Amino acid sequence: MSNKLALAALAIAAVAGGAWWTTRGAEPYPALSMAAVAQEAVTDEQLAMVPDMVIGQADAPVTIIEYASFTCPHCKNFHDTVFEQLKADYIDTGKVRFVYREVYFDRYGLWAGMIARCGGEMRYFGITDMIYDTQKDWIGDGEPATVAENLRKIGLKAGLSKDQIEVCLNDQTMAEAMVATYQKNATEHGVNGTPSFVIEGTTYSNMSYEEMKKILDEKLAN
Repeated sequence: MSNKLALAALAIAAVAGGAWWTTRGAEPYPALSMAAVAQEAVTDEQLAMVPDMVIGQADAPVTIIEYASFTCPHCKNFHDTVFEQLKADYIDTGKVRFVYREVYFDRYGLWAGMIARCGGEMRYFGITDMIYDTQKDWIGDGEPATVAENLRKIGLKAGLSKDQIEVCLNDQTMAEAMVATYQKNATEHGVNGTPSFVIEGTTYSNMSYEEMKKILDEKLAN
């Protein structure tokens, strides 16, 4: 996905004029001014609300940060064709610490992130797998009500309760913190498309497993 960061902010802000959340029956979720969020600096409190999601040993010699959007087809392709091999060869063997950071180019990606985080750190990557594996299915016809309902179904399948899901989807404070944290981190690392990878401080664009393996092996050899 070649969306620029500035365009991402505009895309999110564009939905702030009306009921930002999808409707459920006649009752809309609370409106959220994403334009205001994009213009404000993230606070320490917000950063604490949105911890990095990490797998791999804390003392692994190499750290990869992936920036990805749940609605990005290229991110799904990385998940389907690269991630499992990366996990088996480098993460599970203690060579790489892997950090996943969500990018919100659209409201649906944000909703998906809220569902993924609703399960806490223990369930996060399992829910993430489900979101990517069924990307076309939960996006469906692209209508807000369809997307929201399909994401609820993913949450239920992951073991969340209906009440948990509704609380998470209505958490305006958390949504604001997620967007503000994303803006800060992506700006800091110069992320302008997804997926992007920060490997030991250097930002890279989307790549194949072979390309990533070459970079990792060079880093590990030093």
